Amino acid sequence: QDSEIVQEEVFGPVLTLQTFAGEDEAVRLANDTRFGLAATVVTGDPDRAERVTAQLVAGTVWVNCFFVRDLQAPFGGSRLSGVGREGGTWSFDFYCDLKNTVTAPKGWKDHG
Repeated sequence: QDSEIVQEEVFGPVLTLQTFAGEDEAVRLANDTRFGLAATVVTGDPDRAERVTAQLVAGTVWVNCFFVRDLQAPFGGSRLSGVGREGGTWSFDFYCDLKNTVTAPKGWKDHG
């Protein structure tokens, strides 16, 4: 669990394989990192998929697939993986640098 390949955000193609005794340990191992860009869950049990994905800290969780993406859905990581969400309407916020300017219509003196 302490190895670099498990703890750091590595962009691949890379595959790590870890064993676990049950759901709780699998979730604990998966969440035991400073990053959370994406996760993949492979299971034949839809109830297990729902339980496990709800507990994972990741911006995207794929169940029984990988790299399937609706471009209108938000995309981005959790924790140190990313700074927000992009995709669909979320892109406007992500790629914009908003500024709010407030001006007194009659100047400073009218405020007392």
